[in-house]
Amino acid sequence: MKRINFILFLIWFGCTRSIIDQTEGYPESKQKVRHSENGVVVTAHPLATKAGVDMLSRGGNAVDAAVAAAFSLAVVEPSMSGIGGRTQILIYSPQSGFHGIDGTTAAPSDYDYENAPKKRYGYPSIGVPGVVRGLSKALSSHGTLPRSVIMKPSIDLAEKGHALINGEAIRMGMVNEQLNEFAGSRQYFLNKDGQPMVPGQWFVQKDLAKVLEAISDEGPDVFYKGWIAEKLVADNQANGGVLSMKAMAEYEAMDSHIVSGSYRGYDLTALWMPAFGAITIEALQILEILADDLTDDQVWGESIFHAIEAAYLDRREQKSLSDADRLTSKEWAEKRAAEVHNEQAYVNWHSLPESYITPIGHTTHLTVVDKNGMIVALTQTVGTTMGSKVATPGLGFVHAQTLGGYLGEVKGGDRAPSHISPLMVSKDGQPILGLGAAGGSRIPSSIVAVVSRIIDQGSSLESAMSMPRVHPVENGIDIEFTGSDGFTLADSAYFASLGHKVTVKRQKARFGRIHAVMKNENGWTGVADPDWEGHAASPDR
Repeated sequence: MKRINFILFLIWFGCTRSIIDQTEGYPESKQKVRHSENGVVVTAHPLATKAGVDMLSRGGNAVDAAVAAAFSLAVVEPSMSGIGGRTQILIYSPQSGFHGIDGTTAAPSDYDYENAPKKRYGYPSIGVPGVVRGLSKALSSHGTLPRSVIMKPSIDLAEKGHALINGEAIRMGMVNEQLNEFAGSRQYFLNKDGQPMVPGQWFVQKDLAKVLEAISDEGPDVFYKGWIAEKLVADNQANGGVLSMKAMAEYEAMDSHIVSGSYRGYDLTALWMPAFGAITIEALQILEILADDLTDDQVWGESIFHAIEAAYLDRREQKSLSDADRLTSKEWAEKRAAEVHNEQAYVNWHSLPESYITPIGHTTHLTVVDKNGMIVALTQTVGTTMGSKVATPGLGFVHAQTLGGYLGEVKGGDRAPSHISPLMVSKDGQPILGLGAAGGSRIPSSIVAVVSRIIDQGSSLESAMSMPRVHPVENGIDIEFTGSDGFTLADSAYFASLGHKVTVKRQKARFGRIHAVMKNENGWTGVADPDWEGHAASPDR
């Protein structure tokens, strides 16, 4: 079994050909770019994109489409997200402006962090899930279509099944050994002999379909107070977990605090903690000070590196709303930029939680715009691949990894902080770009890279998404190899001459996966990251 996992690992991280090009059964999955006046849906899986487009075709708005796509991702991409996980949603309404929703997983109010088991996965790592409340809040506050219509695509996908996309099968195989440890996970995500499912295998999830149908019929309360919660809590407590009916019933999706800033005359809008929108804004504002001209790729790479490293000094300093104002101020950006020039911006890598430094990122992101200009940037996750690795028998979904230290200290009542960072960029009061990313700690750096490519280098969204990115790592800089238009050996030598230990990554999906929409002269352009299985589509195609 270990040999099988190792081979799958090599296939996933060593392949030089995009997983998209290998995908069978989804011929449209190569559609990375879509232009339309009637709205665009961009997600990490073609079937989720289709669910969103179906809502727009029915006359629904961007929130309807985003929620339908998010529930569908919970079915077709369980390695990255699910209804046992967490979500952060940034919404722009032409009528009412910006809104944020926090559906992050949480520790029960009576959780004893100091004495609780510190396990990276398994039952002790499971917190209160937030996705169902978060998506339900988005729909009830900003959607237009009935919940039954919104959830039908996800229910059908679970009930009738779908062919496993290549990347999803490979990711499940990478954690095959851990999935085998838990009865529910063996039941739902492995073959009967305990071996991994294979690409193209038909994947039916009857129990998940029943759960989704119950939510569709009765609303989110059945998940947090009804039979679903009862089954979830009983399984959790019987296996060393910390959840209770009280903790489940107390959970509410919250309105997120909106943070804002600016970059070279463009306005930036993002979400405060437990999302890392302030850090992304801070990095862009530091970048603005570090260099006036970023058209040269070597200068660009060095400047992005320093801006991210400087902003990352503040990841653990996000505690109050006064911190939100301080970290997104121009004065703070000037302070951090000056420290870069004085070589004071140095991250103490050894003191950081594992999620802050792991080289392999996770999570999923989707972005939707409708014909009226409403935009939704939604990120959801279960943590690392397959989250806690635990699925409750009878329910069919994997629980997120929240407690136990992977995300740092998550004490009683806390919501799990993460690098999730949906962002919108506006000009003259109107959003022109909506984006977000998957990729763990590389989410902010990937977003900063794409925004800078567009604003500083005049790139189209499609070009900006395909160009190489950089990321600071312990003692050095990671640079991305993307082919003929990427960094060269000369660039590597240049960065080394500046004193960096340079690592060049050739594998796919190592520098974040962005799904984005951008306004054009005739409507909108949607682009799915070329490093993933993502798909862009619109109601007129």
